[in-house]
Amino acid sequence: MPVAEFSLIYRYFSHLGRGEAVDLSVGDDCAILHLQPGERLATSVDTMVEGVHFPSDSFPEDIGFRAISTAASDLAAMGARPLGMTVALTLPDADELWLHAFSEGLAAAVSEYELPLVGGDTTRGPLTISVQVLGALPLGQAMLRNGASVGDEVFVSGTLGDAAAALAVMAQEWQPGADHVEYLLERFNRPRARLELGLQLLGSATATIDISDGLLADAEHIAAASGVKICIDPDLLPLSPALRSHDSRDTAVRWALTGGDDYELCFCLPAGVAPPAGTTLIGHVEAGVGVDCGLVLASPAGYQHFDDQ
Repeated sequence: MPVAEFSLIYRYFSHLGRGEAVDLSVGDDCAILHLQPGERLATSVDTMVEGVHFPSDSFPEDIGFRAISTAASDLAAMGARPLGMTVALTLPDADELWLHAFSEGLAAAVSEYELPLVGGDTTRGPLTISVQVLGALPLGQAMLRNGASVGDEVFVSGTLGDAAAALAVMAQEWQPGADHVEYLLERFNRPRARLELGLQLLGSATATIDISDGLLADAEHIAAASGVKICIDPDLLPLSPALRSHDSRDTAVRWALTGGDDYELCFCLPAGVAPPAGTTLIGHVEAGVGVDCGLVLASPAGYQHFDDQ
């Protein structure tokens, strides 16, 4: 028997819509959310396509969690307080076992990020997930890409290159120890949006971006928007024990500089401002243009969906 669209929505997603900012959730033509006095709305949307943004054999629980994390990372980069999100889900068929597992991944992300699911849509077609996130910012405050100044110091959160290493593991191009494999796959399948860090940095960071396309590519966005040069010291890059276990440090450093999908934050602080715990100084800002890491590397522009046209 065919499964009706609204039946799918209510069965798997309607229980995920409760939140402090939610006045009306799933079930009407629109959701209704409220802002606190003195706040304004921040919003962003991300789309994930099977075979492009995640492997076709990914577990549906991981797909759900990853889809929310990658979108919520944009809120973190702005310093926004999460309000809610919508999910547009395109499915090749109404596989209820798949949907149940997918909704479990969504539920885990909703709980972790306090980001209720307040609406969305389901359609039939190639597996595609679009997530729109909504957040709140104080009036007159937001972390942008265009505020870096000469003399600022450059930091990153967490460790870099883990997602690129995970892709190498999945492609059977590298086989680290079993513990490292588990860690790296978790880093790719379930990245963590640094929402708490974003809130900590609001008001002190001069420029911020989340690392989705790779450190060099994303730092280039800050440099271009701010009209400055960002200098990165490869010897300062934070590498996980898993990545440090690679027998080629050059490969590990290349992954940390150019690999995407880590969803850590790269941010600038005025010299002398103490950085939050769990972050690492990796460079500084000086006059000039572009990004300099002192190595001969092709500077990636990030993944280009239409570069074959």
